[in-house]
Amino acid sequence: MRSLIEAAFDEEVAFLKAIVKVPSDNPPGDCDRHAEVTAALLEAAGFEVERHPVPEPFVRQHGMKSVTNLIVRHVFGEGRGPVIAMNAHGDVVPPGEGWTADPYGAEERGGSIYGRGVAVSKSDFATYAYALKALIASGADLDGTIELHLTYDEEAGGFVGPKWLLEQGLSKPDYAFSAGFSYAITTAHNGCLHLEIVVRGRQAHAAMPETGVDALESAVPILQALYGERHRLGATTSAQKGIGSPKLTVGLISGGINTNVVPDRIVMRLDRRLIPEENGLEVEAALIKLVEAAAPKLPGLEVECRRIMLAEPLRPQPGVDKLVTAVQTHATRVLGVDVQPTGVPLYTDARHYSAAGIPTILYGAGPRSILEANAHAADEHLKLSDLKAATEVVALALADLLKKG
Repeated sequence: MRSLIEAAFDEEVAFLKAIVKVPSDNPPGDCDRHAEVTAALLEAAGFEVERHPVPEPFVRQHGMKSVTNLIVRHVFGEGRGPVIAMNAHGDVVPPGEGWTADPYGAEERGGSIYGRGVAVSKSDFATYAYALKALIASGADLDGTIELHLTYDEEAGGFVGPKWLLEQGLSKPDYAFSAGFSYAITTAHNGCLHLEIVVRGRQAHAAMPETGVDALESAVPILQALYGERHRLGATTSAQKGIGSPKLTVGLISGGINTNVVPDRIVMRLDRRLIPEENGLEVEAALIKLVEAAAPKLPGLEVECRRIMLAEPLRPQPGVDKLVTAVQTHATRVLGVDVQPTGVPLYTDARHYSAAGIPTILYGAGPRSILEANAHAADEHLKLSDLKAATEVVALALADLLKKG
């Protein structure tokens, strides 16, 4: 397997560089061009690619402009063995400032490729595709199906990506891998609730503020209650390794009309990270109750809470140990370090597979942490050695999982 991956590695690197060079920022989430470029490159590499465009109204409902999800399927033997989905996302956060390289240049230096999305998670478009290519070339006696699910809305929640593919019946996998890093096997992760709080008062001249209802003044006790909740959450710790505590952040505040006008409307958006032991709907209800209790009871004041997004945590499903064992055995040997299952304080598309009852892990190409890769930061990069190692580990793990008998 190693020699097959080595022989195709220049091609794998060229493929990764090519898809990094095509912007797929989300927002704005206009990803059709990237999907078409990726599909054409995969077809040139010998794969058959299914293109599954998501209807525009549904895409725009989730804050994006265009999404075409891709599926590559390969059946080994009689196809009676398990169906294993390999999911990675091609949408990326905008590059921001502070780069020492062109975010879309796919520059190679010091044994790494630099570019937005090269670690999260265009790298695993390459990892999974070239692991599958090596597996096919090996001629191993296998039975089952490998599917590549290359999707485009992880940064917006995955609702028109993996969740849509599963709900449409386009795939019915028995197991799933989702994009991850090389030095740990992720079996659990946080969920996330985004909530918008609108405080409506009544504008008035700043010379006579008592004639209005000051929405900003009324927002202050709400903020105090939210920050009190943030500190309270710090005393709770997940039993899952690597998760830590629930988090609460008020990330956006806007409102007001002018300096000399009593503000009539304040909008706040908060991010509440859920640990696997929590239920998203229960957390949402408790937060709304907290906000409503903290709001002053004034004539003319209205407070509205509106959900923007709810992503439930990834919780290990029965059968996940089989995936962990397959990856752990080879990752520990190939990387020369002890690779262990763990949780991460993020949320990803993997939860959609788990929510459908599919045993799921995160594993792919990358360093020990998102900080080391500068993921979602300037100078995001991926070591070529990690890409090669992850491709070998994934190919060997899949071979074990599809082994006859």
